[in-house]
Amino acid sequence: MTTENPDSSQSLEERILGGLDAEQREVASTLNGPLCVLAGAGTGKTRAITHRIAYGVHSGVYSPQRLLAVTFTARAAAEMRSRLRDLGVGNVQARTFHAAALRQLQFFWPQAVGGTLPNLLDHKAQMIAEASRRLRLSTDRASIRDLASEIEWAKVSMLTPANYLENAQGRGTPGGFDLTAVARVFQSYEDVKTDRNVIDFEDVLLITVGILQEDQKVAATVREQYRHFVVDEYQDVSPLQQRLLELWLGGRDELCVVGDASQTIYSFTGASPKHLLGFKAQYPEANVVKLIRDYRSTPQVVKLANDLLAARRGGGPVADAAWAAPLQLVAQRPAGPVPQFTECSDDEAEAATVAQKVRELLDAGTPASQVAVLFRTNGQSEAYEQALAAAGIGYQLRGGERFFARKEVRDAILQLRAATRAVAETATPEPLGQLVRDIVSSLGYTDAPPHNGGALRERWESLAALVALADELVQVRGEHFSLADFVNELQERSLAQHAPTVQGVTLASLHAAKGLEWDAVFLVGLCEGLMPISFADTPEAVDEERRLLYVGITRAREHLALSWSTARTPGGRANRKPSRFLDGLRPNSVASSSVRGKGPAPRRKAATPATCRVCGGMLATGAERKVGRCNDCPPSYEEQTFDALRQWRKEIALAAEVPAFVVFTDATLTAIAEAKPSSLEELAALAGVGPAKLERYGEDVLRVLAESSVL
Repeated sequence: MTTENPDSSQSLEERILGGLDAEQREVASTLNGPLCVLAGAGTGKTRAITHRIAYGVHSGVYSPQRLLAVTFTARAAAEMRSRLRDLGVGNVQARTFHAAALRQLQFFWPQAVGGTLPNLLDHKAQMIAEASRRLRLSTDRASIRDLASEIEWAKVSMLTPANYLENAQGRGTPGGFDLTAVARVFQSYEDVKTDRNVIDFEDVLLITVGILQEDQKVAATVREQYRHFVVDEYQDVSPLQQRLLELWLGGRDELCVVGDASQTIYSFTGASPKHLLGFKAQYPEANVVKLIRDYRSTPQVVKLANDLLAARRGGGPVADAAWAAPLQLVAQRPAGPVPQFTECSDDEAEAATVAQKVRELLDAGTPASQVAVLFRTNGQSEAYEQALAAAGIGYQLRGGERFFARKEVRDAILQLRAATRAVAETATPEPLGQLVRDIVSSLGYTDAPPHNGGALRERWESLAALVALADELVQVRGEHFSLADFVNELQERSLAQHAPTVQGVTLASLHAAKGLEWDAVFLVGLCEGLMPISFADTPEAVDEERRLLYVGITRAREHLALSWSTARTPGGRANRKPSRFLDGLRPNSVASSSVRGKGPAPRRKAATPATCRVCGGMLATGAERKVGRCNDCPPSYEEQTFDALRQWRKEIALAAEVPAFVVFTDATLTAIAEAKPSSLEELAALAGVGPAKLERYGEDVLRVLAESSVL
């Protein structure tokens, strides 16, 4: 480190390292050699690594143009660039693996391959549909989606159509096809891409890897350009991304990786924590620093998260390695409220209860933007959208319309850009915050929100988010931050989909909530079949579901509520059980094995007698209990729906040469026709639909129901 003046050196350390705790400071001041940072949720990992980069640049150890920080999402990369700018090192590159590889591919393609780089394919669906048609295979939207996911997994696992079959044993029947058929679709898909002269996102990484392996001149140029690497969320790296990283390094060890094996929730995409957990074995001289001081959550939330991990049992080799020593977080915040556990009679009652509790929080002063409702599957969101709307509470659906795609946001950015020249020519311009308020007022912004909801409120919330962002950036960047700077910031955020905070309750899946945090979090639908999800039928899959719940718990700063319902619909049979992960955590429950059927299970209170949902009378037979009504009470299904299901069952039974009742009994078929489930989760909740039948027939049943509803 350059230290021309001891006082200036001390000033640099205080300015960049002064606000860090002991472990964060160790990360930020360890500038050379391999470094592995095991960082628990809420422990300030991004703060530690951005201060490390800033300290290295300002002290002269790093050249900003020769350091590459790699993240897994465009939003995370944008957040890192924003923090680095705040620390005065905005010229450091922070990109996703795909963005970094694409930039290199665009530059080196002409000399390494020649000609023009093929167009990049945004979505695989059309190409996979075409590939299937060439093979005369019948597909629908769901099977195409599953095939796309399987092909993506194969490619990031560095498999080809030729060796896919021997390496994919045990992966079930993606899209309802056996693995031989999937291999043929995989090859046909690659042929279609070649015919159309396009490449997909996985090809970007694969081709870059191929060029770096085969062209030593290109590899040397890349390694000369980048001397130091930082990889965030390293537990999510795939074999293909790991190979690309190794080629970038070229045998060097100037690498810092950051991750937490307890937050590995994307193994279905090929992600594996083995590279993080094996880092010390690969680099024996590496420094390993653990960040365990949780600055995000209260001691009550942290204890629940720690207890969830401590209760984990069983699992396969990968799971055992990943969970051998999970980080035990140590809360740094003052005490807060105890997490709430709530059992509701049905999904509708659960949504209404959550909406009521959200209203209580809002009335007590918690901003709507600091409240989140998190669920396992996107199909669960509708009930909460309706309940919040009925309660007059605004919400935003994460994964819905993108913020920067909204008309009012696009119009606002156009007006802000148009105003930059006029503002630049003004001798005494207004403060940025007031200036932005004045400009977007013509689009409907006012200092006070509108009283009514709907589209008017949504438009106001979008504009208010832009105003709040302007205020925030002035506070961080200083009074010199201009309107032109703000417009440039919005442009960059738009490209990265790094949206500002919108004033509304967030509805999101647990996967989509990764990397985010709120003052209050509601974890809903925590019953068997949803958490863990019904198709998590191996110890490793159940382990991942536990980690997913852990991620959900650790999103909460202060208020945490966990809930489930005992029946899907009002008056339905109360046959749902709370998630096994809550055993020993919720009041008056006993810890049990993480896998149902292994080890002693807690005794449950005897079920109350089942009653007819129509007349309220006792249900005498198993068939009546399965349907949920007496034989004497009239059915509620539509004839066309029931006929369509029976015809489908007949065709399946004939093809399989089995009696029709082997597919589904009449009682189960009646229950399906009356419930009309719209998702696999809803179908799984019906009596008579077990995991095997759900996997074999689930998509077909949903298709029949959807088609019969439009007849």
